[in-house]
Amino acid sequence: MGAAPSTPRLGAGGAASPGAAEQMFAALVGGKAYPISSEFWRQLLELPLTQQWPRDRVLQACHAFAQNNYHTKHLAKILIHLVWCLQDCLTDSSVSNAAYRKAINAAYISSIFLKFIIENAKTDNWQELSLEIDKDEKGLETFPFEQSVEYFLMRAILNYIGSVDVSPESCYLHHELLNLMLVLMSTQLCSGPSPEPKDVHPFIDAAMLQDSSIVSSVVQKLLLNFVKRPRIPLNGSHPTFSDDGEPGVLQRVGSAAANFVLLPYYTFNYLMSSNAEGASSQLAENSLLVLLILIHYRKCITMNESIPSSNVYTSDLNTNVKYAPSFHDNPYYKALNNAKDSQYDRADVEGNAQNGLVVRLSFASLFDALGIWLKDESSVLLLYSLVHGNCDFQEYVLVRTDLDTLLMPILEMLYNASRKTSNQIYMLLIVLLILSQDSTFNASVHKLVLPSVPWYHERLMHQTSLGSLMVVILIRTIKYNLSKLRDVYLHTNCLAILANMAPHVHRLSAYASQRLVSLFDMLSRKYTKLAELKNDKAIKVISDQIEADNISDDTSTELHIYTDFLRIVLEIINAILTYALPRNPEVVYAILHRQEVFQPFKNHPRFNELLENIYTVLDFFNSRMDMQQLDGEWSVDKVLEVINKNCRSWRGEGMKIFTQLRFTYEQESHPEEFFIPYAWRVVLSRGKTCPSSWQGSMFHAILLQFLF
Repeated sequence: MGAAPSTPRLGAGGAASPGAAEQMFAALVGGKAYPISSEFWRQLLELPLTQQWPRDRVLQACHAFAQNNYHTKHLAKILIHLVWCLQDCLTDSSVSNAAYRKAINAAYISSIFLKFIIENAKTDNWQELSLEIDKDEKGLETFPFEQSVEYFLMRAILNYIGSVDVSPESCYLHHELLNLMLVLMSTQLCSGPSPEPKDVHPFIDAAMLQDSSIVSSVVQKLLLNFVKRPRIPLNGSHPTFSDDGEPGVLQRVGSAAANFVLLPYYTFNYLMSSNAEGASSQLAENSLLVLLILIHYRKCITMNESIPSSNVYTSDLNTNVKYAPSFHDNPYYKALNNAKDSQYDRADVEGNAQNGLVVRLSFASLFDALGIWLKDESSVLLLYSLVHGNCDFQEYVLVRTDLDTLLMPILEMLYNASRKTSNQIYMLLIVLLILSQDSTFNASVHKLVLPSVPWYHERLMHQTSLGSLMVVILIRTIKYNLSKLRDVYLHTNCLAILANMAPHVHRLSAYASQRLVSLFDMLSRKYTKLAELKNDKAIKVISDQIEADNISDDTSTELHIYTDFLRIVLEIINAILTYALPRNPEVVYAILHRQEVFQPFKNHPRFNELLENIYTVLDFFNSRMDMQQLDGEWSVDKVLEVINKNCRSWRGEGMKIFTQLRFTYEQESHPEEFFIPYAWRVVLSRGKTCPSSWQGSMFHAILLQFLF
């Protein structure tokens, strides 16, 4: 890839010989600037690039392109040609394969060199991109110079994605544009962990400034791609492949560059796969990843910064906090939150849709797709975003009678928590917490009976309610957290869900009831050990009094935490006994069977008031047991028979009524500090390998700091 010839030429008859392809790419990365109107660009983008290059030459090409781009402006020019190609694909009634080839080649070539430049950039304002163009250059007479190149590019890409349906002909271009979108938005990975006013992200900032009609159409199309999962024809002919199906020069560039550039994407691996399911889901996966990055982006501004006039990009300034950061509203986030079910309120939705303000799709299809694909971390993040932000979708979920469609995958993932990331566990628990805030949901889960739970291996579960399974899995998650993660936030979320469910418990299973009492036993033993450690007079200062004081402070803090946990568990049991005892004989049996675990706390000043109701129930049923004339030994069935009989006559006399615990989820004041790195972590996890060059990179350190 030496110096470029003055006039790169194709072979005889316009055929792309290996030498011609070599010359064209040498010219692209070389030091000679080709005008945007040059025939060079048409020839380059029409090449059926089949020649393969070794890795060292790919590296050499990327370095040369980045160095010479300051002068040649070839990156800006190929991006403009990509826009023109997309415009041709939109305006032609019947798009030719040649038009698709040019657009795909432009998108793919751009992504390769963009990835390299972004990772190796030295400046914060991305001067290495060199996107400024000469207004007087021939061929740019129709270019809208009131727009930047990045705005011009993002408008064209987003307009194409939002307006063109995925078809066997257009699917490859859709795929390349989605990959290019991820590359364009990846400048975020080179910023600090928290958005700051000085951060510059030219492409995603331009995406935020698009018209509301484009924004809503893009959000709708990305969601529809996720739901419909359009198939990619495995035997289709793709412009970047040679006739024998081997990857051509572009694929070679991609696979080699993936060893050192920003995103670990192997762009066309699915085309070479024999797995039809994997091939059919690639567009859906990439659509979802692009959507997640778009909706969780936040543009930080300063208090004295002027606000753009666009009605989709305004800020909510907090004037009470001097110098506090504020953020532009994210139009994609708003569009997702305002999405409507296409099967309801049709007249209203269609009226609003004329202004491009409403995303319309079938919530039923979206609900089913989420249930099927929740095993993917990206789908979990989408479910959280919808349940938390979109009131209509949350209400739709709550009125579904088949809640097991969503809850069973969630509970199975919590069951396998050791194989999941801590962030994924958080998202799943927060979704359950949001749903548990609704009393109808809490009642419905106990009415839905599961014939079996095949993935639960500790014991057979037949004809158990979904609510009972939730209680079992949440308690199992608490125990796992106590032994492995030791995360107070995770503990609190699990207990909050159980507390919200408690007043509505209906016929809790024997196993779930036993697990609930055993949870109190486990936490009480931990509490007792901490109390003994704090009060042990044998602890002596050996070397340093300050160190001993620190140990004592740590113990006191942990003791306080477990005091709160124990109180919540006691309030959960109280709520069941106060509001739902007649419907839960197995809970009564469980506390009768393990009543000794409550004895050490009966007179404890922090717990005695919460134990009064439990002992009222114990005294009532113990006295009824003593009154029975029994022939032979007590059995489980005989005890339950007495409990069931007396549950019907239970009137709750002597029970103290406590204010019901009710937990609600509130997002942190700066959610972007979690969700922006987390969304990118999900994107990066889709790659097959993690390039070794990441180990010393700045964004790798950012991800380590905030995600692990």
